[in-house]
This record gives sequence, C-alpha cells and structure tokens, in this order.
Amino acid sequence: MSTKKSDVGESTQVRIAIADISSELLFETKASVSDVKLAVMKAISEKVPLSLQDSRGHEIVIASDKIGFVDVGLAADRRVGFGAL
Repeated sequence: MSTKKSDVGESTQVRIAIADISSELLFETKASVSDVKLAVMKAISEKVPLSLQDSRGHEIVIASDKIGFVDVGLAADRRVGFGAL
C-alpha cells in the first residue's frame, strides 16, 4: 500500500487562531479551499459554530465568536533529506 501524495490527492491546510488562546489549530482536511472558506464565512455571518472535518475524520467545532483568523491553503509536500531546502 502506497501513501504517496499523488495517491491520496491534494489536501487543504487550515490554521485557525482562537480568541484568548495563544496557540493556533493547525490541521489538514480533504475539503477544498473554497469549501473551507464558505464554511468559515457561513459560521461568521450566521453566528453558528464552525464545523470542519480533518483528514483523519475527526470533527473540529469552534464557536464563531472565538474565531480570530483563518488561514487556508493547499498543503505543501513534506520534503525529507538534504535536498529539502
């Protein structure tokens, strides 16, 4: 069984800052960048909790009034070895 990036498909990396907490949530999801952006915009505009699922199937729920910022983008390939620069 292979776990190459090309076999799994592209994933989206999400970084969320939560109000009054110094660390950030960082996770990967199988949802597209546009799907994540729509979920965030809906949560903020309708004042409902933001609910996203990470790539392992875990559900992440955040109160909309606690969202500091959301950074969304395609996950970069993880490089290993001397040529990783």
